[in-house]
Amino acid sequence: MTPDDILLQAEEKMIKTEQVIQHEFAGIRTGKASPALVENIVAEAYGTQMRIRELASITTPEPRVIVIQPYDPTTTTPIEKAIQKSNLGINPAVQGKVIRLVLPELSQERRMELDKLVKKMAEEGRVAIRNVRREAIEHLKRILKDHKMSEDDFESYEKEVQKLTEDYIKKVDEHLAKKEKEIMTV
Repeated sequence: MTPDDILLQAEEKMIKTEQVIQHEFAGIRTGKASPALVENIVAEAYGTQMRIRELASITTPEPRVIVIQPYDPTTTTPIEKAIQKSNLGINPAVQGKVIRLVLPELSQERRMELDKLVKKMAEEGRVAIRNVRREAIEHLKRILKDHKMSEDDFESYEKEVQKLTEDYIKKVDEHLAKKEKEIMTV
């Protein structure tokens, strides 16, 4: 593997880590309704486990209301049960073939809990990015040890890996700041 391949692979892993963080943040409830809150909840339907987004259309007609309309009316009950089992803390209301979720206003205490949770997720993302940096530098050191790269080249690549690391940690911090603002906005 060439040093350039190592850099590319490290950047791809950092991009994936950033995407995971964004996806996890999307599932954290704020004061505003979002289809991302429920789309990945798994329900038992047709003898298998399926995500709600595969079973129904999810809309937010009002700022604090999520409406789930199953494509097949027989999946209404499994979807309702899956939402009740999830850790959303919202009780679904079935109205005919439609499931309505009314998001209650978040208490200050709950906002603080969610803030702690997103900070923990962000820190896990930062740690994952640093681990990618460590792996990349170890690969580069092996190439240096095998005398396939000069000391100067090694230092140059090491600086590039460090710059990538700082860039992606900064992106995680930006996502965290945005999510914290959403959570704390009343």
